[in-house]
Amino acid sequence: MLTLYHSPGSCALASHIALEEAGAEYRVVKVDLGSGAQRQPDYLAINPKGRVPALATEGGILTETPAILAFIAQRFPESRLAPLDDAFAFAEMQAFNAYLCSTVHVAHAHGRRGSRWANEQSSFDDMKRKVPETMGAAMALVEDDMLRGPWIMGDQYTVADPYFYVVSTWLKADGVDIETLPRIADFKRRMEERPSVKKALRWMAEA
Repeated sequence: MLTLYHSPGSCALASHIALEEAGAEYRVVKVDLGSGAQRQPDYLAINPKGRVPALATEGGILTETPAILAFIAQRFPESRLAPLDDAFAFAEMQAFNAYLCSTVHVAHAHGRRGSRWANEQSSFDDMKRKVPETMGAAMALVEDDMLRGPWIMGDQYTVADPYFYVVSTWLKADGVDIETLPRIADFKRRMEERPSVKKALRWMAEA
């Protein structure tokens, strides 16, 4: 059985939704980031990075959301969560997920985890003020050029969709009005109608 190490409110939600979409047999273990559980020896033995998500598989531990999502799509090919028969389309999906991981998530984190990049409170404050601009620019790019519709990759729902859904839930707190991004707002509403999303959000509420 697969085991997902997850913290409510984290990007691990994307992997949770994907596991549900895949019909996988899995369990979810809560990692309490607020209490510092991610820095305790037991968890560091699972993920030395001290972050979530981590996915325990038959072959070992996987970390990093794009890798976990790609694994789920390939481990459960019958779920059609990626264009596995088209190398170029699969790479396009991975490029989108890499953009979320390397650019969008980092921009978001500047508003909350400035200590990763600086030491002075004035630096933290400056980074936080920048977040609406950087996140707004990233979302405008997705709205205008990357969201093919109705899903990220077009007609086929893929593991890019739960990942971007997680990002869409951050926008209000990041000072970005999602209603100025009608295609993203519509995407978010449709995602929230999916049973997999409802189940994962229910776990978060109860965890």
